[in-house]
Amino acid sequence: MTRKDRKELASCYRSCLELAAKNNLESIAFCCISTGEFRFPHEEAAKIAVKTVNAFLAHNSTIEEVIFNVFKDEDEAIYRRLLKEDRA
Repeated sequence: MTRKDRKELASCYRSCLELAAKNNLESIAFCCISTGEFRFPHEEAAKIAVKTVNAFLAHNSTIEEVIFNVFKDEDEAIYRRLLKEDRA
């Protein structure tokens, strides 16, 4: 993946979060964006997702819950590890 691909993926998460906050939503759910047909590496995509969401939440208190919806056990393990590391 290129630097541009990484920036665009982060922008996708930010745009969704901004729209949710603008509409006073308290929660939002994300699937593993770009990891299917677009073949973004799962680990890298999850790192971008967690980092982008955490950065947004640090400056916005409207959204109270973010759900990372996964379909594969591999993705669940990645997100659980990243989220656990982030809390440490």
